[in-house]
Amino acid sequence: MAASPTGIPSVWTKPPRERRDQPALSRDQIVAEAIRLLDEEGFDALSMRKLGARLGAGATSLYTHVANKDELLELVVDQVIGEVPVPTPDGDRWREVMHEQAAGVRTTLLAHPWITVVLSTAALMYLGPNMMRLTDSMIAILDAAGLPDDVVDIAGNAVFQFVVGSCGGEAAMLMTIAQSGLSSEQWATQVLAASEAAARPFPRLHQRYTDQLARLRDNPDPAVFDKFTRELDLILDGIQTRRR
Repeated sequence: MAASPTGIPSVWTKPPRERRDQPALSRDQIVAEAIRLLDEEGFDALSMRKLGARLGAGATSLYTHVANKDELLELVVDQVIGEVPVPTPDGDRWREVMHEQAAGVRTTLLAHPWITVVLSTAALMYLGPNMMRLTDSMIAILDAAGLPDDVVDIAGNAVFQFVVGSCGGEAAMLMTIAQSGLSSEQWATQVLAASEAAARPFPRLHQRYTDQLARLRDNPDPAVFDKFTRELDLILDGIQTRRR
């Protein structure tokens, strides 16, 4: 494959490779099957050999389209990020619009829980066109809110990193619950009971676990512990103070 003109080792910095023959596989087919494999079996299951077998082709056929697994991950991440809807910026409703944008990212990441693993380890995922579309949307929301230019990038990064980090923990929790064979309510009760017992030497933390366990017993709906909206509001409160 031709070297990147910028020297950056990313699929997005390399010119498309010209093919004289008609390949049996297309890059779109490879990316779509890789996403199906990741969704069904998780991040650790992905290999070029296994993906080739699912496509009825050898791993060497895949290398015609992508140089390595890292480039494939760049492509699949950007394809998934393309599922995130982008709202229309509105300066008067900027907090509501940012909540809408963050919720769209969260829904997409939880639908593909492996993606949080990739985003936490990869440095060049931001170069894809769909990721740039999402980043541009967040800039537009914050710009409409009246943030100074030197704050927009920091604020947008803070919101995005919060969503990714929050979803990483939530995706791991959902996977653990699924593997446990327990209902969400049963799992939450057992974990909180264990946390309450372990935190007894630490009075402040122990009191919080005691209160959470009591609330869960009174209202056996695990959604009561979904703090995503309230946590995002704390970040937006800080952003609010920096508006022009």
